[in-house]
Amino acid sequence: MTEPQGIDAWIAEEAEIVQRLDAGPGPGLARPEQIAGKTGLQMMEAMLRAEIPYAAIAKTLDFTLLSVSPGVAVFQGTPLPQHLNPLGTIHGGWVATLLDSALGCSVHTMMPAGRAYTTAELSVNYVKGLTPKAQRVRAEGKVIHCGRQLATAEARLFGPDGTLYAHATTTCLVFEMPSAR
Repeated sequence: MTEPQGIDAWIAEEAEIVQRLDAGPGPGLARPEQIAGKTGLQMMEAMLRAEIPYAAIAKTLDFTLLSVSPGVAVFQGTPLPQHLNPLGTIHGGWVATLLDSALGCSVHTMMPAGRAYTTAELSVNYVKGLTPKAQRVRAEGKVIHCGRQLATAEARLFGPDGTLYAHATTTCLVFEMPSAR
């Protein structure tokens, strides 16, 4: 897990990345020619450099991809009042989506050119209620195993003080990308 830092450092890092992403193509889908021949890690790095669009769900649910490396993806999210459930805590679906993004993108970094993945199973454990008082949370996904047909990964959702809010695992199906027709 990434070492805890102060909230100000987290917000500053996020602002720098969001500024770069907003100067690029914004949310959307990369065109086939933009990703042809690229590995999953190369695609994710191109996204972070704002050379190709990032996933629209990040804008919709107020989270940002911060970093990728082989087998690792880190996202940061802003738990806001619009994400609350009727009990006054952040909806479990928001937490699950943030964790699923970190898990899936960690697997994505391991894909060779021409290979893709999809989530087959997601298991989330909620260990502490999350509210907007936690100004930011991070989801750090790490690959456990990546084979030709299956990949597994684990992720943790934590605050700048190290508080663990949830953790998750996934099993992903790995497959050959269909050819463009």
